[in-house]
Amino acid sequence: MSQPFDPLNLLILGIAVVLLFKLRSVLGTRTGNERRYDPLQRDQQQTELRREDNVIHMPGREPARSDGDAPAEEGAPIWQGYAEPGSPAAAGLEKIAGADPSFLPRSFLEGARIAYEMIVSAFAEGDKKALKPLLSREVYDGFSAAIDTRQKNNETLESKFVGIDNSQIVGAELSGKKASVTVRFIADLISATRSRTGEVIDGDATRVRQITDVWTFERDISSRDPNWRLISTEGVV
Repeated sequence: MSQPFDPLNLLILGIAVVLLFKLRSVLGTRTGNERRYDPLQRDQQQTELRREDNVIHMPGREPARSDGDAPAEEGAPIWQGYAEPGSPAAAGLEKIAGADPSFLPRSFLEGARIAYEMIVSAFAEGDKKALKPLLSREVYDGFSAAIDTRQKNNETLESKFVGIDNSQIVGAELSGKKASVTVRFIADLISATRSRTGEVIDGDATRVRQITDVWTFERDISSRDPNWRLISTEGVV
């Protein structure tokens, strides 16, 4: 039988106490007052701009920019660098930011560019599932009908997204709890529609074409849903 005060037992006990102390210092202890993680809560260190299941979180909290590179002056109006002083767009951005402090034009534009590419590509591929969470009901119905007509006629749309040359906020408005922002996109695409026999009946499969679209996005700022949806489109010739 081992002795109660066997030196080996005391050594093992001492090592266990030291390891327990180190583990406690690294992991800490729970007091019951820890802050619960809320995936919908906007945090100062959380990046709102992300692509998850074809959902674009456009507003964010990264530092505002006036020109895309240099930080905006401290205390500068939210619209600086994105709208002309005294314009309806500047007034609209001020109202939206006043009602939703997390709104920043730079973050919005970054998300809008991602949404634009995703929507254009999904429409060309006939991917209704990808389109649905990004569009309002009315816009989705229009896109869906065009896809159905294309498939009914056994036509295919070949489209290669080259890039966006420019994106600019041209309008902003807050009506009740509905915030809307209008963006003009200038983008380069290679696009061609082929008949059932493979003949090009619209567009050009070998030439890059520059197009201009004016799209309006909307969000209910009283909702916990952070997503903006496309509510109207307009092509500019």
